[in-house]
Amino acid sequence: MRSQLRKDLVSGDWIVIAPGREKRPHQLIKKSEKRQVAPVKGCPFEVLQKSGAGKPILRYGDGGWKLQIIENKYPAFTHKGICAVLGKNGPYTITETVGHHELVITKAHDKNFARLSKEDARQVFEAFRDRYLMFLSDQCLAYVTIFHNWGPKAGASVYHPHYQIAAIPVVPPDIQHSLNGSASYFKQNKKCVHCVMLKYEIKNKKRILYENKGAVAFAPFVSKEPFEIRIFPKKHLPYFENTLDVDLDYIVDALRASLKKLKKNLKDPDYNFFIHTAPIKNKERYKMYHWHIELVPKISINAGFELGTGVEINGIDPDQAAAILRK
Repeated sequence: MRSQLRKDLVSGDWIVIAPGREKRPHQLIKKSEKRQVAPVKGCPFEVLQKSGAGKPILRYGDGGWKLQIIENKYPAFTHKGICAVLGKNGPYTITETVGHHELVITKAHDKNFARLSKEDARQVFEAFRDRYLMFLSDQCLAYVTIFHNWGPKAGASVYHPHYQIAAIPVVPPDIQHSLNGSASYFKQNKKCVHCVMLKYEIKNKKRILYENKGAVAFAPFVSKEPFEIRIFPKKHLPYFENTLDVDLDYIVDALRASLKKLKKNLKDPDYNFFIHTAPIKNKERYKMYHWHIELVPKISINAGFELGTGVEINGIDPDQAAAILRK
């Protein structure tokens, strides 16, 4: 296909799909390097409390631990007992980084999310949800973000699989754009924009790479990055923390399947995944939102055009990306 500008239905952002910039998608795939497995000896997450980690906030597993949530040793946000207050530095608005920054650590040194058993993978998401629910009563917080960096290209400084939770006093701009776009579409059409997209993608099938009874994984029509994947619950669910166990099972299954497809078909790339959900305050305002997971393999690098314009150039047609990942 010829290069094409595409406008995101939710955010309104423009991106460029330019498959002609890559002779073959496999040229991108070949850039992945063989993963270097760090030794167990010396890993700071092997014996957490003996290596200086504080008392676990939450701990799972009978007898020996299988999963712990602990404070990040190098936090971007810290709990100070008082709420952040907006201030000024000349013309600039500032505030303190009041909040929480925590690690969710699984016991197995060599098992990333795709390699966890179905039960252990489900436990990771239960831990996310349990901790999220604990934040709801904290009036100092505006948003909770949950994310995972796998591999050095994705920002992971420790090999041992771990996930991060950051509870912060502001709503991040990317989330705010998504909320605004969702609200605008609902006001005009009386429909959830994400549900509309899901219905179209499921019927169209070209960009679907995995589907079960309650969740679907697909390559977005407006994909900012090569082989980007979105994973949605089929039910209209605005709030991750309110997701029932049965729906969580569907989501976990779709995420594990998607990660296995990345490893098999893209030669085990580094990646990030993160949860987009509605903010924790003013719940009545966000019923039109639809929580989901975004999964982004680290294959391409932004250059001058992307940095200078904010318009991403994706060298892989999402239809073709989905066809490759379905294998």
